[in-house]
Amino acid sequence: MGEIQSVTVYCSSSSALDKRYNIAAYDLGRAIAVNGWRLVYGGNSVGLMAAVASGCREAGGKVTGITPQLMADKGLSDALADELVVTNDMRDRKALLESRGDAFIALPGGLGTYEEIFETIVGRQLGYHDKPIVLLNVGDYYQPLLEMVEHGITQKFIKGAARDLFFVAGTVEQAVDRLKKNVPRVRVDKWFDKSE
Repeated sequence: MGEIQSVTVYCSSSSALDKRYNIAAYDLGRAIAVNGWRLVYGGNSVGLMAAVASGCREAGGKVTGITPQLMADKGLSDALADELVVTNDMRDRKALLESRGDAFIALPGGLGTYEEIFETIVGRQLGYHDKPIVLLNVGDYYQPLLEMVEHGITQKFIKGAARDLFFVAGTVEQAVDRLKKNVPRVRVDKWFDKSE
């Protein structure tokens, strides 16, 4: 894969969160800008979405928001985005979030964030892309999810190699460092091996 130009961030639209999540989102936005990357995100001016976009903008970065028409109609879209793309629906939005990013970072989020990050992980697993994926595990938010993945591995529903599809970072700095290293993984067609 080539040099990273843009980073897609998946995150929550909730405004009722502990401030540590907002701080991490803001700091991530700043770090994306400082590294000369464009932020690509869900395009709404609420919750962690607003925080990550603000952090990026305030550090002089460029912001692309991608939001469905439904959210735009409710007045939630980011009017300050350098580029705002309004899609027909959530499926179109997810496709653009994936295609417009050269790497992915998932901040803590709800069902929508889970859906987005798992679809991105599975896309990498099946070889549709080989872009780096990071779970930003602020406050060990993703620990139960990681335990569920391990449970799936133990029960043989998930192959152990799935652990290599994404990186778990405890801090913004670790997440950014991982993207800077941008280590390509060895491509193996193990997902289609019937022996396991």
